Amino acid sequence: MTMQTLALFDFDGTITTRDTFAPYLFKAFGKVRVNLAFASLAVQALQVCSGLSTRDRFKERLLARLFTGADWARLESAGRDHAIDVTKWYRPGALDRIRWHRERGHRLIMVSASLDLYLEHIAKKLGFDDLLCTQIECDGARATGRMKGLNCRAVEKVTRVEQLLGKPLADFEVYAYGDSAGDAEMLQQARHRFYKPFRN
Repeated sequence: MTMQTLALFDFDGTITTRDTFAPYLFKAFGKVRVNLAFASLAVQALQVCSGLSTRDRFKERLLARLFTGADWARLESAGRDHAIDVTKWYRPGALDRIRWHRERGHRLIMVSASLDLYLEHIAKKLGFDDLLCTQIECDGARATGRMKGLNCRAVEKVTRVEQLLGKPLADFEVYAYGDSAGDAEMLQQARHRFYKPFRN
């Protein structure tokens, strides 16, 4: 029996040439408010650098500071606009590789710590079959400031993929593409792993 082939792609830095999370925050909330939010969390940032806290915990606090009570329609509109802006940061080699997998009928899964508010549009446009990413919780017309589940990085990436598939990744032929420590666990699960690809 032939194994199904999966192609797992990180987004920021892998498909794109740069981070896309902070530019979305600037678009949704304005640079002044975002910079003030980062400044208010300076102590927590130092704790992350010194190993006393985690990047996930810092992100939870930042999202709570910015998103709590935010108008959901405005966040979605900013996400649609940002999805268009991001296209100028795509790596041509990444687009070629996505196309290569799609032409061979491989299951394309985007696995990213970035936000669903813009990745939903991007993943659909690029032809991905599935999107697994960090999600913001909505309560009616307002964001709660909380994430749905965990930040989608590190071991959580593997957990999310296996939950989606209902099987361990060992049961599949896996290609994985990533560019940071947050992709290490996903890359380790792949037979074909590519770290910082598409840089030429």
